[in-house]
Amino acid sequence: MLFSRRSSDNETVVAMLASAIRRDISFGVLCPDEKLKIEALRQRYGGSNHSMRETLRMLVAEGMVEATNQRGFRVTSATEDDLADILMMRLEVEKLALERAIAHGGVDWEAQIVAAHHQMMRAENQLNQAPDDATALGWDEACRGYIMALVSACGSPRLIEMTGRFYDQSRRFRLARLREGRIDFDARRDRQEALKAAVMERDTKRALRLLEEDTQADLSG
Repeated sequence: MLFSRRSSDNETVVAMLASAIRRDISFGVLCPDEKLKIEALRQRYGGSNHSMRETLRMLVAEGMVEATNQRGFRVTSATEDDLADILMMRLEVEKLALERAIAHGGVDWEAQIVAAHHQMMRAENQLNQAPDDATALGWDEACRGYIMALVSACGSPRLIEMTGRFYDQSRRFRLARLREGRIDFDARRDRQEALKAAVMERDTKRALRLLEEDTQADLSG
């Protein structure tokens, strides 16, 4: 039990560190290609050498951080080519997952989508009323929750995991567009309502088209 408790405590610390560093990468506090030194990160975020290394390995697996010659770490680059590649992967994975979810999802799945959509719209209203880093992050998390709800009935844990991973990798591009005032919330709201309706009607072709349009508009429209 003692070893189990220590393992559980370490996992909690790593999860908290990963959340903080992931957030700062997403907001550009930690810049693309910036070197990540263990001691400097510990002074900034806390944790031990071991927990920080575990955190960085987790973020490497997510694609947020890169290992450099197995001797150090840096923030993953964020070029236009990176964005194009991430967008391509997001669309391939999300469309496959959504297609399967529409085919297999039941009433509980539909209820989950309605609830996640409501939460996303509420977060969007809070962001528009009081735009700051906290409401921006809350909105982005709610948008992620909606995507994850859409694909949750796909029947493949790996597809669901990949959906979350590529969403996370695209997050900093999306938040950058938000900071620059390049997201049209009225148009986005219309697309999301149409996407929800298409999913509920099990109109797969229309749902996939709307998902693609919305993802492209959020990241590169």
